[in-house]
Amino acid sequence: MKITIEEAKVKKAKPQPGTPLGFGKYFTDHMFLMDWTKENGFENARIVPYGPISMDPASMVLHYAQETFEGMKAYRAKDGRILLFRPEMNAKRFINSNRRLCMAEVPVEDFVEAVRAVVEYEQDWVPSEEGTSLYIRPFMFASEAAVGVHPAASYTFAIILSPVGAYYPQGVNPVKIYVEDEFVRATKGGTGFTKCGGNYASSIAAQVKAEKLGYTQVLWLDGVERKYVEEVGTMNVMFKINNEIITAPCDGTVLPGVTRDSIITLLKEWGYTVREEHLAIDDLMEAAQNGSLEEAFGTGTAAVISPVGELNYKGNIAVINDFKTGALTQKLYDTLTGIQWGNIEDTHGWVHDIAKMK
Repeated sequence: MKITIEEAKVKKAKPQPGTPLGFGKYFTDHMFLMDWTKENGFENARIVPYGPISMDPASMVLHYAQETFEGMKAYRAKDGRILLFRPEMNAKRFINSNRRLCMAEVPVEDFVEAVRAVVEYEQDWVPSEEGTSLYIRPFMFASEAAVGVHPAASYTFAIILSPVGAYYPQGVNPVKIYVEDEFVRATKGGTGFTKCGGNYASSIAAQVKAEKLGYTQVLWLDGVERKYVEEVGTMNVMFKINNEIITAPCDGTVLPGVTRDSIITLLKEWGYTVREEHLAIDDLMEAAQNGSLEEAFGTGTAAVISPVGELNYKGNIAVINDFKTGALTQKLYDTLTGIQWGNIEDTHGWVHDIAKMK
């Protein structure tokens, strides 16, 4: 894939070491863009100065929400190398999301090369302080100017970059989760397994409700019976019950997380039984009350591992592991982040040095 480069005439001041980066507050000098049309396919791959994207008021994304995205990170190792973590998995998931929304599909090799190229060009923006990284947001939207419900005839594929700190300001500490039993996130046959903006837009009402009650995130139940645990708003979720790990299966309503898959791989290597099956919320709350629920944690690119210390289901409060980070949760976080930052040997072929990917 040939990529042209237009250098920004004015460069931004990078956040100084010690500056609280937050999440998604700062953006780099450049971004990646590529066009797709029904006539020509993908063309005009380019790295250009970060800035507004010109859009017709009739652009179909604004009216019919044909939009998908991904979330991934680049890490700076202690020796200065810039590392990507399993970018091919994000590329494959992006294809599945786009296919569901009848959008153009970026080939895996082109997706990975676009990510590599723009990260390499902006590598000075990859922070080096402990716990920081460069968040990568690939996304695509329907750019055809038309009012009518049909697959668009043109799309824009873009990648923007943001140096970030921890997703949760409180760090690797337990969070409080509100179990949502009124609103629905996904049902089979829908778009629950995709990363599309509509899934997140429809989740905001529940998130607002949870925050008003003092909870950090929402735990969603299945959309048919409101009975089975599925996932947290920004993460997959796992439960350690009687020394076994239970997590919802990826059968159409749960996002197939890259971190989720990595954690399951590590758990199995360590000898744990991992059961990908439906877990009733009543059974989960009972396990919390009788002490067999030993740990609970979310998994995702943004937070990596987020221990869950409290569940609120219909006003019933369950405190997990005395609201402390469990030993397994901490081990998983330390191991996975150690691999991602290049501090622990990668025996799985997950980590890619961008300097060696050309």
